[in-house]
Amino acid sequence: MSVRQFTKHYETPGRVASAARHHAWLAEHAPPLRLPALTVVGPTSLTYEWIDGRPAQTEDLPALAGLLGDAHGAAWTTDLRSAALNRPHRFRDGIAFGDYIGPRQAALRRRLEHGYLPDRAALHALLTLLEKTAEGPTAFYKDSNPRNFVITEAGEIYTVDTDDLTLAPMGYDLAKLIATLVLTYGPLPTPAIDSALRAYNEAAERHDPRLGITDRERLDDFLALHAVLTAPYAGRNGYGHSWSPRPCPRGSA
Repeated sequence: MSVRQFTKHYETPGRVASAARHHAWLAEHAPPLRLPALTVVGPTSLTYEWIDGRPAQTEDLPALAGLLGDAHGAAWTTDLRSAALNRPHRFRDGIAFGDYIGPRQAALRRRLEHGYLPDRAALHALLTLLEKTAEGPTAFYKDSNPRNFVITEAGEIYTVDTDDLTLAPMGYDLAKLIATLVLTYGPLPTPAIDSALRAYNEAAERHDPRLGITDRERLDDFLALHAVLTAPYAGRNGYGHSWSPRPCPRGSA
């Protein structure tokens, strides 16, 4: 019986090497994440085992939040304990693991250039917010949007797409998941977000009590950053809803 596979193509060999390196790092340092097996590394492509399933939906948020907290806690314990958010970390082969500050400063400046921010005062406010959030234990960011999780009929959660990986504060990638669930399916009620944050913190602090530190104010800071950083993708990739970085009122749908 043949095994179904999925091949993803890239523009350059460097992008292939980067995605393969990220896959290997996650497999080693974030074992709570179940990854499809990487079976073939080609000059401009990667081939993975095929996983049958659906993308994440809003009802999956509690389980995904706990999974992210567990994965971030594991990565901090095994490799990121000494990593700083304002400078690149290093993979085992010496290649830089992107820092938190630099790539997002550049992205926010591009948002101003492309009209997603009204003026330089707004850019300055967001750059200040970015600097404010660059504190505490270091986790990783791998773009946790609904399409990057595959949930099987048996309820197993697979994490896909290792193209982009950077350092990030604890809770930052959870905020990306919340933001993109809203963009995909519509507003989330406040209790659902609060419950997800509790699940994330509880899973993270099982690795070390210092890791369950993300409070609601900090999560809202991350959501405000994601509101601007995701703005160019509105109307694309299934993002059919608009949203505010502040959650909808308690009890609303």
